[in-house]
Amino acid sequence: MTELSYTPSEIEPRWQEIWETERTWEVGNDEDDREKSYVLVMLPYPSGEPHIGHLKVYSVGDAVAHFHRRAGKRVLNPMGYDAFGLPAENNAIKTGQHPRDSTAKSIASFQRQFREWGISIDWTREFGTHEPTYYRWTQWIFLQLFHHGLAYRKDSAVNWCPNDATVLANEQVVDGRCERCGHEVEIRQLEQWFFRITDYADRLVEDLSTIDWPEHVKTMQRNWIGRSEGAEVNFRCEDLGIDYPVFTTRPDTLFGATFFVMAPEHPDIERLAQGSGNEEAVREYVNRSLTRDKEERGDADRQKTGVFLGRTVTNPVNGEQLPMYVADYVLMEYGTGAIMAVPGHDQRDYDFATAYDLPIRRVVEGAPEDGGDEHGLPYPGDGPLVNSHPDFDGTPNREALRAIVDWLDREGKGHQSVNYRLRDWLLSRQRYWGCPIPIVHCDACGIVPVPEDELPVELPDVEDYAPKGRSPLAAAEDWVATTCPTCGGPARRETDTMDTFVDSSWYFLRYCDPRNDEAAWDPRIVAQWSPVDQYIGGVEHAILHLLYARFFVKALHDLGHVSHDEPFSRLFTQGMILGEDGEKMSKSRGNVVSPRDIAAEFGVDTARCYVLFIGPPDQDAKWDIEGVGGVHRFLTRLWRLSATVAQELPDHPVPDELSGDDLALMRKAHWAIEKVTADMAGRFAFNTAIAAVMELTNECSRAYNVGSPSPGPLRFALATAASLLFPFAPHTASDAYERLTGDRVWEEPWPAADPDFLDEDTFELVCQVQGKVRDRLQAPSSATPEELKALALGSEKLAPYLEGKTIVKEIVVPGKLVNIVVR
Repeated sequence: MTELSYTPSEIEPRWQEIWETERTWEVGNDEDDREKSYVLVMLPYPSGEPHIGHLKVYSVGDAVAHFHRRAGKRVLNPMGYDAFGLPAENNAIKTGQHPRDSTAKSIASFQRQFREWGISIDWTREFGTHEPTYYRWTQWIFLQLFHHGLAYRKDSAVNWCPNDATVLANEQVVDGRCERCGHEVEIRQLEQWFFRITDYADRLVEDLSTIDWPEHVKTMQRNWIGRSEGAEVNFRCEDLGIDYPVFTTRPDTLFGATFFVMAPEHPDIERLAQGSGNEEAVREYVNRSLTRDKEERGDADRQKTGVFLGRTVTNPVNGEQLPMYVADYVLMEYGTGAIMAVPGHDQRDYDFATAYDLPIRRVVEGAPEDGGDEHGLPYPGDGPLVNSHPDFDGTPNREALRAIVDWLDREGKGHQSVNYRLRDWLLSRQRYWGCPIPIVHCDACGIVPVPEDELPVELPDVEDYAPKGRSPLAAAEDWVATTCPTCGGPARRETDTMDTFVDSSWYFLRYCDPRNDEAAWDPRIVAQWSPVDQYIGGVEHAILHLLYARFFVKALHDLGHVSHDEPFSRLFTQGMILGEDGEKMSKSRGNVVSPRDIAAEFGVDTARCYVLFIGPPDQDAKWDIEGVGGVHRFLTRLWRLSATVAQELPDHPVPDELSGDDLALMRKAHWAIEKVTADMAGRFAFNTAIAAVMELTNECSRAYNVGSPSPGPLRFALATAASLLFPFAPHTASDAYERLTGDRVWEEPWPAADPDFLDEDTFELVCQVQGKVRDRLQAPSSATPEELKALALGSEKLAPYLEGKTIVKEIVVPGKLVNIVVR
């Protein structure tokens, strides 16, 4: 073979310039007859430079986009930046820059590297969520929800991160710590803005059946929403004159309640403890509880602890006074943050009751062999009611459930209820770098929305944006002071900013119509592209981003702004690339791989191809620099062979009559077409698709070097390999394909397998001695293992390696090979 130099540093910029100059990947909004395909990778946080995870996820998205384009679809593949919020602001603080400057610098780095990676993005649709032309419409959506009662403000006990000096949603607190910085979270009482996502809880659960998402992601969302049916019962604290509602799935055990427990996060804990003499003990217990892992707190085997609050509540079904405790085995996320404790029929309540010497009462009869203490308690099973109410005693408890709920309702003591673990979305943030909330506060008129024609309420320039426990915007006095849109009197702007998840809950709609100055989007255009056909991103967003985006689209659908009610038809969650030590990449471990360095040494296509070849893309995989080298050698071999064949062999058509190497090449090429197509269309098995192209390339190399193929079949097979490789290594594939055919591969339709070459009467039998290939023979597809062994042993090329040897074993892989083991 003539030695030609595969030089990615020359090949890759050439094709990138062509795509940029010709604006190859742009797509308009003019409808045509082609099927649409909206392929979207979750937009990145622009803090710092792109990392190897970005390279992987965008390589996945690009492979899908290329495949769909060449399958005849009209593809939208846009790009933007989730530029507001804590990641960007914390990066600015770390680097000592203003968030505007650090964000602009990071975005420039993303733009540069994504172009260098050759990602087929429609750059005409690019935007950042921090741009006024974008967040004008974020504010508009807020107002739509506000006007329809889906955005509201209330005084609430909230999760407060002292380090980030901001409120966190429940979903952003992990094991009592801020998910961003890891600092212990406190509970504070503040007036906050919320979205009423709980109004959509049922639909958010039910509609999961209508979308093609991984089952584990659906399960995560179902569990987070946490729907359960039961009753809500009011227990009154006479000292304070307050009713404390309790949600229970077991109203049949109400008569067995002997004490009352509240979660440490409950907003009334401090008030209840006042005057009890236990104030300091309660305060210490609450603060200590918040640092504990919630799974640990809920562990049934963990020792139960708590503190008496010095108060009682009245059990509404029998008038008994129940002592009130704070205990960390009760979680605020479930029910109302308070429970009626029934130690006779719940293990955790039983453990607490025995630890604090509290009464234990049986109200459901069980068999003697049910276990528990000497009285068979705690008993979680079913049976007739006892020690309850004359109207219910003797009734099987499951039958009594409905009757007890009806009785509570008639007596005004409770009612049937459905409970959700899900809480309304707390969106207020006491940080600078976020979308301003379009609300003013007027002493005369109260809360007043900013008129839509005055949007956007622009974020003012603030020099000192560091968190101080209140929003830095409060210090911008000239900006805060305004006039009331209703009465014209003096008013104050809202100084909290929105949670960054608000920005990312609708960006996919704006991509459809990103330069619209008159509206957030044209409903006709959004209907043309929506919903997103293939969404791609990390599973870490399964609860926060994906749930919030679904809520937004459902609400906007109900308000008449969009015609669809699910944002993403299909979801793919990619796995993580681990360091060579098998651990998550981090600077502290010293195992971070720079995509820029890999691309500089091996070329962009090697980096892109390797992150897809490393293993199934939905699973974690360990980085291996030797594997990178292997992929580079494969691309080098394909390009060199293509360039050599294009230079040395005439461009002849494939003959009508085929045999030998020609037939083998054609069969291998069509096998590869069928294999790669199935892997791309059905299951994102990019690793096995690339392996199939490697096999085809190896067959072409063998035929060229040791066989006698005709130019037509060899050119066809190599062009097919380049064509199939294009979604994974677009620069190398484009160059090889053009050399072989004179055409641009992305303008060609995706190849189709010819069934005549797939229905083989024969196959190529690889014949090995001691694991080394010594011959290749055509064998009947129907041949038995014994017949295949006989064919191999009769090979003239194997004879020299068998002469004077004793055959120890004959290994047959039907349809593939025979390996003769000798000694």
